[in-house]
Amino acid sequence: MSNPSDALGRLMAHALARAVALLILWLVLAGSDLADLPAGIVAVLAATVTSLRLLPVGPSRLSPVLLGPLALRFLYQSVAAGIDVAWRALDPRLPLRPGFVVYSVCFPLGSARNAFAALTSLLPGTVPAGDEGSRLVYHCLDVDQPVVSQLAAEEAALRHAIRHD
Repeated sequence: MSNPSDALGRLMAHALARAVALLILWLVLAGSDLADLPAGIVAVLAATVTSLRLLPVGPSRLSPVLLGPLALRFLYQSVAAGIDVAWRALDPRLPLRPGFVVYSVCFPLGSARNAFAALTSLLPGTVPAGDEGSRLVYHCLDVDQPVVSQLAAEEAALRHAIRHD
């Protein structure tokens, strides 16, 4: 059984990290005018409390060092997906074999699984179309592509970045 003071310390550390991130976001969006800072602090505190209620501290631990490569992968995938879909739509010689692929996902229902579905929606020619228990259903423009292996690679990258236990 864990020590209550350890749990409180962990909660406070998460709250502080979220508050700092939200303050940075406020400063980026609203600027650094000192006259706006009191409103920004109130907004940051309210957003931090709300985020802790809506997304409680759980077993997943974000790794800021590993989120960078995941963000770059996300950016690359979104550009590649856009180019691939546009290319297929405009070039009649490219194959289109639309259909559905079912992927057994390891993430349980929750934020990690939702993040996985969002990330994989950017794979070229795929979009999550349904949820069947422990499996996600994807609509694909070309079912002959290695969609399942791409999904497995994305799941491994996300699992590594969030250190999901």
